[in-house]
Amino acid sequence: MAELGNMAGDGLPLYWWTKSAGPGEDPWDIGRQRAKRSNGSFSYRNTIVREARGKIAAVLIGYPLPDTPEPIDYEELPAIVVPLQQLEDLVPGTWYVNVLATYPEQRGKGYGTELLKIAERLAFDSKRRGMSIVVSDANVGARRLYERCGYAQQATRPMRKNGWRNPGRSWVLLVRTFDRLHKGAGRDMI
Repeated sequence: MAELGNMAGDGLPLYWWTKSAGPGEDPWDIGRQRAKRSNGSFSYRNTIVREARGKIAAVLIGYPLPDTPEPIDYEELPAIVVPLQQLEDLVPGTWYVNVLATYPEQRGKGYGTELLKIAERLAFDSKRRGMSIVVSDANVGARRLYERCGYAQQATRPMRKNGWRNPGRSWVLLVRTFDRLHKGAGRDMI
């Protein structure tokens, strides 16, 4: 989960774990410990795994966002996460895809689409308004997948990098509302 989460986050998770690491502490261990938690958004409990030939091929981490966002003082958040939180706050009541990643050698086999369909079914069954995800404007492959699956751009926010290296300039909020889905979505999504 940590490796694929970092891949989906364009290296931002590892950057964050490195900032959080104490002397002699491995940042990857921080990511692995977070994934092992039973609570929090980045948790094994929010994870759907796709295996191929007995090995993990892809992973999706997602969860329902509350119908009303918690009040947040953006001044209290680390600057690098403020635009991400602002975008997430625009889509209350959706099912948020925090991570969707496939190992490079497993790409092009439909695993991402398959995991999104499972997540959409979970969202529909939990009466969410739709699906939401935030991606880097530089992650062309991911955007192409989401747009092919019916997601549309809703908003953007400039990235705040604070030393994090990434070719992107903006975070892009993509949304798929259930009123866009075909009739009988709950039965036919998977």
